Amino acid sequence: MNAGIIGASGYTGGELLRLLVMHPEVEISYVTSERYVGEYVHRLHPNLKGLLQMKFSSRKTVDLCNCDVIFTATPHGASMSYVPDLITECDIKIIDLSADFRLKNPEKYDEYYSRTHPNPQLLSEAVYGIAELHREEIKKARIVACPGCLAASAIISLFPIFKELADQIDLKRIIVDSKIGSSAAGATPSTATHHPHRAGIVRPYKPTGHRHTAEIEQELQEASGKPVEVFMTPHAVDIIRGILSTSHVFLDGGTEVSENAIWRIYRNFYRDEPFIRFIRDKKGLYRYPNPKNVIGTNYADIGFDIESKGVKRIVVFSAIDNLVKGAAGAAVQSLNLMFGMEETTALTFPGLHP
Repeated sequence: MNAGIIGASGYTGGELLRLLVMHPEVEISYVTSERYVGEYVHRLHPNLKGLLQMKFSSRKTVDLCNCDVIFTATPHGASMSYVPDLITECDIKIIDLSADFRLKNPEKYDEYYSRTHPNPQLLSEAVYGIAELHREEIKKARIVACPGCLAASAIISLFPIFKELADQIDLKRIIVDSKIGSSAAGATPSTATHHPHRAGIVRPYKPTGHRHTAEIEQELQEASGKPVEVFMTPHAVDIIRGILSTSHVFLDGGTEVSENAIWRIYRNFYRDEPFIRFIRDKKGLYRYPNPKNVIGTNYADIGFDIESKGVKRIVVFSAIDNLVKGAAGAAVQSLNLMFGMEETTALTFPGLHP
């Protein structure tokens, strides 16, 4: 199939190209970047030298209707303006990696993104792109909205618990504490991402009201069937890739849940899922999920522990690569489902160790 990528000069676009260039069923037709028109792709993504002999084009000068699928890896607010025309005029499938179609409630865009969505009619049609949760809908989708990376790390690990234990947990007190690498800040440098300010840190940012909170609440409400309240605080840490989300779920009143019960919930829910791994060992260095072990992969590593004394809580750990499972990998996984291919195609690369 022919694929076009709009906005491919950033880290997410580069990671998408890395995956697609090895995909046996995909021909990359167009790679656009308004800033780098005419430049070779490998000048921005040197790891692709010798693998992709293309130059960046302008979205305005290529015939995107020749594509079977378009990936949009543009800044928030860009794709919501032109995606509707691509869908109606070209009759092609869209996989959007921005936030422009993730939220079902258009009012949330005013609240979290300070803009009114110009095409709210598409929000109900767009499918939230976590394949493990929405596989059948993705297969039939015309537009897939890939999740935010922080949101994906929390949702994947919490969804089964909220599906099975909604009546036993405090749905108004979900705490998500996330540590994330510098690549999540994007390829455009700023003072905050400048090496002397970014190295050797554990720096909280946007400690309240983070945009990805809306996605987590949306998906966990679907899981539980009830309104939920999520309180998330991300931290910038001194790694390039990866997210570790530590989520705290509190049990109601005198409710007690055993370790075996939690194991059963996860194993039953994610049975035979190719990219979900459970990490909870009694020995060794890696007893719980660690971002180091998923770098460059589409895996989500999940672990947990239970607080049995005093306030009873379930502590859930989730590690993903923010650029793969949190972005480009989720997009390719959705692509495979939308076009009836083996879901794991071009995504089975194991992590690096050490």
